[in-house]
Amino acid sequence: MSLNKVLIVDDDANIRTIAQISLEDSLNVVLAGSGSEALEVAAREKPDFILLDRMMPGMDGLETLSRLKQDDNTKSIPIIFLTAKIQGHEMADYNGLDVAGVLAKPFDPMTLLDDIRKILENR
Repeated sequence: MSLNKVLIVDDDANIRTIAQISLEDSLNVVLAGSGSEALEVAAREKPDFILLDRMMPGMDGLETLSRLKQDDNTKSIPIIFLTAKIQGHEMADYNGLDVAGVLAKPFDPMTLLDDIRKILENR
């Protein structure tokens, strides 16, 4: 799988910046600070995959995922949740969702790209 462009969606500007710095040497990075902005950017930019925050005010990650999967222009884009909700009972919530995988916050900026590649190769 060729990875050229990523959309990072997170309401926390610090998380967006850290992820951007971690990935921008290898990928074209586009950013969104909310679920509604993510829908617009994903449709316009057609990223190869999306890193999506689970907990955001307004439209949360689950609602954003649902809307992306309903749109013919974005439904085939692999989505990786980026979340602090990774306890055993919370991980069960991701079963049955059309996501490529889940990355824990805080993530390691030094291994972020490798972690993403592993998830996308194993889906």
